[in-house]
Amino acid sequence: MAEVLLFHHAYGLTAGVRSFAARLEAAGHTVHVPDLYDGAVFDTLGSGIANAKKIGFDTVLDRGRRAAEGLPAELVYAGFSLGVLPAQSLAQTRPAARGALLMDACLPAEEFGDGWPAGLPAQVHGMEADPEFADSGDLDAARALVAATPETELFLYPGRQHVFADDSLPGYDENAATLLTERVLAFLTRVG
Repeated sequence: MAEVLLFHHAYGLTAGVRSFAARLEAAGHTVHVPDLYDGAVFDTLGSGIANAKKIGFDTVLDRGRRAAEGLPAELVYAGFSLGVLPAQSLAQTRPAARGALLMDACLPAEEFGDGWPAGLPAQVHGMEADPEFADSGDLDAARALVAATPETELFLYPGRQHVFADDSLPGYDENAATLLTERVLAFLTRVG
């Protein structure tokens, strides 16, 4: 079984992020879910992003690094939207990573050093018409990562919702979230 470090999105550590982690745990995986916002949870994506800007994206990254300290090196790093920032950074820079799960976001691999580590498997998930994913460069970064890394898979879902797998948010899409969860569980079985 895999051990996962799962980072929340800009809304904060919502009940939906916790329930997603619980589904992975029910399948036998160990999941750590740190709170990058010190308990703050926001009702809108805009207010959550404003909070991230206020505390600083470097602080988000630093809190993500600190969350990994003391955990085994052989982790799968996962993140929703804003949580992709620390997840992708750690997957690319912390030795012995087992994989990366990048949901609703993907950054160019060059953001975190010399590119994607050879042989590191990853999945990128996003809605094909989500403006936060498809129109902001994330989809292009995901396609570039897939083209350069045979171990990376890109899964696009119909719709335009951002953070569609969080069942506590209005943008939750049950069909897409179920399929995403099935794919994530298959990935964790392979890398675990």
